[in-house]
Amino acid sequence: MHRHRALVLIGALLATAAHAQNGAVNEIWKCRGADGRWTYTNDRREAEQKKCQVVTRQINVAPSPAPRAAPAAPAARPDGFPRESASERASRTASSREILEKELATEEAALAKARADLAAQEAVRYGDERNYARVLERLQPYKDSVETHEKNIEALKRELNNLR
Repeated sequence: MHRHRALVLIGALLATAAHAQNGAVNEIWKCRGADGRWTYTNDRREAEQKKCQVVTRQINVAPSPAPRAAPAAPAARPDGFPRESASERASRTASSREILEKELATEEAALAKARADLAAQEAVRYGDERNYARVLERLQPYKDSVETHEKNIEALKRELNNLR
């Protein structure tokens, strides 16, 4: 119960200290009462009378707000968004199309390699693979790779169609 009171008192003192004016020095003292219990205070006069120990000393200084520079305002629409010219939009679309086409070419090359790897693995049968389940287990990563590249190509083609 006494700990709870001490914690509440410390919290109240810290809250009071937080609301102090800028540049003020906040000190919290730990004092032993006549009954032997520890108490905490932020009252300097009380602490000097009881000959308390300083627990914490804090100087509160709030930084002065920096002046804000006015941003250069482009021609804005009524809803506050900046306008985009037709040439900027066309340039952005052309750039996006170029990037997507490069990615599509890369994915198609990766798909061709993945299919070749799968075909090469299907043509081979190792001696320890008497059970066909082992063959399927060995081929599964190659099939997964082919499937992943096919899905990526479909997604890239969808993106290219959305640009038109």
